[in-house]
Amino acid sequence: MNNGTRSAPRCAALVGPYLSGKTTLLESLLMATGQIARKGSVQDGNSAGDASAEARARHMSTEVSVHTCAYLGDPWHLLDCPGSIELAGDTTRALMVADVAVVVCEPVPDKAAMLAPLLRFLDENAIPHLLFVNKVDQLGAGDVRVTDLMAALEAVSQRPLILRQVPIRQGDAVTGYVDLVSERAYRYRAGRDSEAVPLPDAMLDRERAARQDLLESLADFDDALLEQLLDEVSPPPADVYRQLSRDLAEDLIVPVFLGSAQDDSGVRRLLKALRHETPPVGITARRLGLEGNGVLVQPFRIHHAPHSGRLAYCRVWQGEVADGQALGPDRVGGVFALAGATPTKITSAGAGAVVALAKLDHAQPGALLSTKGEARAPLSWPLAAEPVHALAVRAEQRTDEVKLTGALAKLLDEDPDLRLTLADGDMVLSGQGTVHLGIALDRLRNRFGLAVTARPPAVPYRESIRREVAEHARFKRQSGGHGQFADVHLTLSPLPRGQGVRFEDRVVGGVIPRPFIPAVEDGAREALGSGPLGFPVVDVAVTLTGGQFHSVDSSEQAFRTAGRMAVHEALTQAEPVLLEPIMMVTVTAPAEFTAKVQRLLSGRRGHILGFDVRPGWSGWDQVSAHVPQADMADFIVDLRSLTLGLGGYTARFDHLAELMGRLADRVVADHSGGDRQAGYAAQ
Repeated sequence: MNNGTRSAPRCAALVGPYLSGKTTLLESLLMATGQIARKGSVQDGNSAGDASAEARARHMSTEVSVHTCAYLGDPWHLLDCPGSIELAGDTTRALMVADVAVVVCEPVPDKAAMLAPLLRFLDENAIPHLLFVNKVDQLGAGDVRVTDLMAALEAVSQRPLILRQVPIRQGDAVTGYVDLVSERAYRYRAGRDSEAVPLPDAMLDRERAARQDLLESLADFDDALLEQLLDEVSPPPADVYRQLSRDLAEDLIVPVFLGSAQDDSGVRRLLKALRHETPPVGITARRLGLEGNGVLVQPFRIHHAPHSGRLAYCRVWQGEVADGQALGPDRVGGVFALAGATPTKITSAGAGAVVALAKLDHAQPGALLSTKGEARAPLSWPLAAEPVHALAVRAEQRTDEVKLTGALAKLLDEDPDLRLTLADGDMVLSGQGTVHLGIALDRLRNRFGLAVTARPPAVPYRESIRREVAEHARFKRQSGGHGQFADVHLTLSPLPRGQGVRFEDRVVGGVIPRPFIPAVEDGAREALGSGPLGFPVVDVAVTLTGGQFHSVDSSEQAFRTAGRMAVHEALTQAEPVLLEPIMMVTVTAPAEFTAKVQRLLSGRRGHILGFDVRPGWSGWDQVSAHVPQADMADFIVDLRSLTLGLGGYTARFDHLAELMGRLADRVVADHSGGDRQAGYAAQ
């Protein structure tokens, strides 16, 4: 087992909501460590973190990017994670292999709620994390702003927040900070280390009160520190730093730092805190319960590279992984160092490293791979998210359909949050929203050279009947040689919803020979495949009551045709009715948005069933409703816009309900109004 020395690389994940400034912070960290000579810009499309075409087109991170640097002799891997809620799965999988997470947020109390799902995930998995309040230059004058911000952040954190700095202001500008452990003051300098300055007299009382709050919070986890405080003894900074490191490693506290990535303010102080307080890989491995001998690695992301093939992005937990080494059922076909967009081939990598391994065709995110060959149960790993948005996709050129199938298989291999299903002849790609699916379609174009079109998937309408009808059909055809003859009498009856299709034989006296009766059923079911309204017919009973046959001319094909004819004719007389699928929808959102969620559901023909507290989530509600599937197409878009991006939902089919009036007429007209392919539109 790795002894946890700091010579091994450590891994920090940069996470936070969209537009919080994670990628800008990455640029500052890489420049401060000498990895890059000049900072790039997200808006200019030249940042190190957003190297893919999809990221640059959207001015946002669209996938986890891995970067390598060193600070004061310590090697580091930085994982720049997407901030979009639709790409949260990629972020959570990367967090599972990190030693620490840097949660980047804005100094806006009203946006603090956006951190709730992320902070909850970190605490549920005991991942050490700290907060970096970015854009500190936007703080207005007056202590109340910092106080309000901390109160809002504490409301969404299950762990106590430990404010490590207080800002120094000149007028409305934040010019520096006071470190509450060392009790030293610093002035920000763009692109350089902060400059030590005398502690302003006007800040003495505020600094002492804030430091006392810090010490009292730490004393909750250390009896010796508590005794010192009770004796009014101020502990030395070295003891406080040790306590902070220990509590952070055990996910007992969440330190809070201030800065501005855009101006490089507070970035080097953040690096120093990471260097001194982030647990080494050995401690992280023990936290995850990884003990044993030999090489142990864990993939967290799959990427299909144009030239290298399938690459498994992995964290090496112990031992040294090398080219040609056997890992599980596969053999490593190349070890690649990761530093932005272009992997570099190396011979081996030791404990703590984040590398890409080639030719591990069976490796899946979360699985543990060992050179010992023994079966290892996977660690607790984030489940793939249930899809909330879907598109029916197809290649623009029919000749590319086989190529599209292969490309989609690779995308699904890379992204467990994508789903592909077949429905009514369509390939339906499902995911976490319009951004998520838009990125997938762009990757098909950019990486696989596929022109793809998409449209909302067809709603699986059905039809049934309202009344019972008896029908007689005779099929007779005479030609040279044997002819064709079949005569059937049957009854078509409505069934209760959810009963499907039932066929019953009540023929007596042998008027139809037994070998021909299955053919009648086949013909009847074929006719039910498309009713008078153009949709499959359900919830009907077909009862065969009689008929006639000819000893020479009757055949299975003749009785299949007669059965189909009889059902077709009966359906037109049985008062056909259109049925639409109704979904059972459960929406989760902060309680402050519950009324808006209910109005949104009602506006989509939803029937509210009730709402309750979301189990295990303080301040969150869940609302249940029956909603027609036809009204759920872009529901997630409106839901997120109403709830700061926090709302989510699950939906499952519940029942079929009759649809009448103008809506039904429109559905039937649209379905029969021409080529369905015309509904596809380029995305």
